[in-house]
Amino acid sequence: MIRLSSPNFDERKAPVEMLVLHYTGMKSAQEALDRLCDPAAKVSAHYLVDANGEIYSLVDETKRAWHAGVSSWRGKTDINSQSIGIEIVNPGHEFGYRPFSDAQIAAVIKLCQTIQQRCRISAKNVLAHSDVAPMRKSDPGELFPWKKLAKNGIGLWTDGLDTPEKDKKDMLAAIGYDITDESAALTAFQRHFYPEALLNRASETDKRLAAVFNLFNESTVK
Repeated sequence: MIRLSSPNFDERKAPVEMLVLHYTGMKSAQEALDRLCDPAAKVSAHYLVDANGEIYSLVDETKRAWHAGVSSWRGKTDINSQSIGIEIVNPGHEFGYRPFSDAQIAAVIKLCQTIQQRCRISAKNVLAHSDVAPMRKSDPGELFPWKKLAKNGIGLWTDGLDTPEKDKKDMLAAIGYDITDESAALTAFQRHFYPEALLNRASETDKRLAAVFNLFNESTVK
């Protein structure tokens, strides 16, 4: 763990209950670190994970980092106060989006496991930036290995395809998405839970949405 303090934080206004994952969306790790530590930028995250697996600690977990911006999940809107933010180095869709490295994902998994255990974060609340800000953000994107994270106890995943019993908008809202823009919410859902729909033009989004809706609503899932 490399400690590099960012001045961009303030006091939390609510307890931590979410973990939000981002990609940096910049050309290099150094460029991202410079921005996250620049007081003029007014952005930060608690951690940054480089492509080689190095982890930078930028803001103490007890403080409110400025990573989520205008966002919402399950009706809660001060996501910065209620979450820990992890930036993962990747140039993103603007600068040459690419798969995340094995070393990087191994480090992300270990970091997320310790945070989830320490902060008792529900599997339902391990989220993408695009989940909490579907109209603005697309990170960490459809190449991020959510399924692998779930196999390591981080967040939820299903490969199931169930018969929809509710309409798409109702299911998206019940999972937690802001449905002000239903199309944006559906795309954010695909990026996290059904990347095949974006990568391979798979056409069973309604059935995957129903499966995830059912998973989120199982009484055994906390």
